[in-house]
Amino acid sequence: MKIGEGKLGRVFVARLEDGDKLPDCIEHLAMEKRILTGYAVLVGGIRDGNIVVGPRQPGIEKPEPILLPVDGVHEVVGIGTIAPDEEGSPVFHIHAALGRSGQTVTGCLRPGVTTWLVGEIIIFEITGVSVARLHDEVSGFSLLNILND
Repeated sequence: MKIGEGKLGRVFVARLEDGDKLPDCIEHLAMEKRILTGYAVLVGGIRDGNIVVGPRQPGIEKPEPILLPVDGVHEVVGIGTIAPDEEGSPVFHIHAALGRSGQTVTGCLRPGVTTWLVGEIIIFEITGVSVARLHDEVSGFSLLNILND
């Protein structure tokens, strides 16, 4: 385990509107407000798009994701992190639980979904810690790295 220690900075409260795309709109907000590192909590509704619901096979070597289309409007609650990529652009990595008609699915919203009617998100900026999402050769993913340990 690698650990970095920081402090809470600014707090942003945002209302996503019908048709806003996740994670794109949060990455745009983070770039606009110069949020380098943070975490966010999301509640609201989503529709359209895809989520990652796991790898096809176990193992960490270049896993093939299972993409599940979002079929219809779902309630959503999620939590995610914001960290810069190798070029310094913010990347929002969010996992969420989506519910509809008594059925729930949980996954990563990285491929993108669309807000239905409203999404409420609170972003907590973290300062004083240096992290980056760096490409990992084994998995093929961009993984969170603590740079000031």
